[in-house]
Amino acid sequence: MKNFIVLFAVVIIFLNGCNNTAREENMNNDDWKLGVQAYTFKEFTFYEAIDKAGQLGLKYIEAYPSQKLSKERPDVKTSIDMDADTRLEIKDKLNDAGIKLINYGVIKLPNDEAKSRAIFEFAKDMGIETIVSEPPEDAFELIDKLCNEYKISVAIHNHPKPSRYWNPDKVVDISQKTSKWIGACADTGHWMRSGVDPVEAIKKLDGHIVSLHLKDLNEFGVKNAYDVPWGTGKANVKAVLAELKRQGFKGSFSIEYEHNWHNSVPEIAECVGYFNEVSSHLSADKR
Repeated sequence: MKNFIVLFAVVIIFLNGCNNTAREENMNNDDWKLGVQAYTFKEFTFYEAIDKAGQLGLKYIEAYPSQKLSKERPDVKTSIDMDADTRLEIKDKLNDAGIKLINYGVIKLPNDEAKSRAIFEFAKDMGIETIVSEPPEDAFELIDKLCNEYKISVAIHNHPKPSRYWNPDKVVDISQKTSKWIGACADTGHWMRSGVDPVEAIKKLDGHIVSLHLKDLNEFGVKNAYDVPWGTGKANVKAVLAELKRQGFKGSFSIEYEHNWHNSVPEIAECVGYFNEVSSHLSADKR
């Protein structure tokens, strides 16, 4: 009887350990949401972008304004002006593919309540979690108000120098003055083109990153550098991910692959494999 009780206790401990591990793995998977920015497939329609994301095993997509909707309806663009029937059609397409429309941008958010509110209304209707933008600095009081009202984040994107937010210091400054709903959309490739080390920029933005346009480029500090599979370029993607893990980052990564436009899926598949391998190791190290 005594041996049976000991054996039973060991089994319970083992099962609890397995359940805890599973919960932690699910937590890690939920914290880091890997998807694709539809601009990666700008030579295709949005529906084709959804199909390609599905082929890659991705569960998230970030739409951008002005992409053609489908081959059948090339006159319709992925703008906030889409009518209710078109929005419902998109929701059905996403649902069938098992993909969530998580982010939308880069889109202008002006210091005009009616115009900016229309964007937030669109985001709310489509279930979008984050609007990606490069707003004028005088718009942030209004934007912060709308973020808190709609419970939708705004991520400040950085195009290369001399764009408004190429320097991460400026994004840090704004993020420190606004609520938790406003932070950075960290575009590692554009930082590289501006001569900014992605790892150092990520460190500066500790606690203020909402989402990423994750890239790895063949050269550093060169405006015309192009995308390469993650881990093969100059971005030190592994160190970027390690720093994000250290920070306890919870958010989305959009693959924005701006090279080999018509046949990028095999290279993007390499990015997905690299991300899964590195993030798995980081999670294991944390345990």
